[in-house]
Amino acid sequence: MKVLLQRVSRACVRAGGEKLSEIDHGLLLLVGFGRNDTQDDLEWMLRKITGLRIFPDEQGSMNRSVSDLDGALLIVSQFTLHADSRKGRRPSFIRAALPDNARMLYDIFEELARGTGLQVGSGEFGAMMEVELVNSGPVTIMLDSPSESMS
Repeated sequence: MKVLLQRVSRACVRAGGEKLSEIDHGLLLLVGFGRNDTQDDLEWMLRKITGLRIFPDEQGSMNRSVSDLDGALLIVSQFTLHADSRKGRRPSFIRAALPDNARMLYDIFEELARGTGLQVGSGEFGAMMEVELVNSGPVTIMLDSPSESMS
């Protein structure tokens, strides 16, 4: 599992011209699932995301997590995080999970995220979406689950 995480002061996602979800102050999560991902990867990733100390404290140091701030998560599927463009000019997505499995993993990840008590918004799996955000900092971090690191 790969997650491109962005600390945002606001973010929204649209599909077909319709706003699906929006958040204030929190994290935009672009998530891509790999062929070997399991629920253990999803749980590990969610613990990492909700505990990552990337928000400023009173002194301006990055010492607070999204959970500490009771922030929000906006989850958007993005299989292109698994693009391999080392050869040729057309990226290969051979490491990305197949659509049915990716949809199942996305649904489980969203359900787990909702179980954190944080506000959670999401995109529409498999849809052509527009994501709008104000990156705060800017802070952008790429996270790989343990099984991703092994492949």
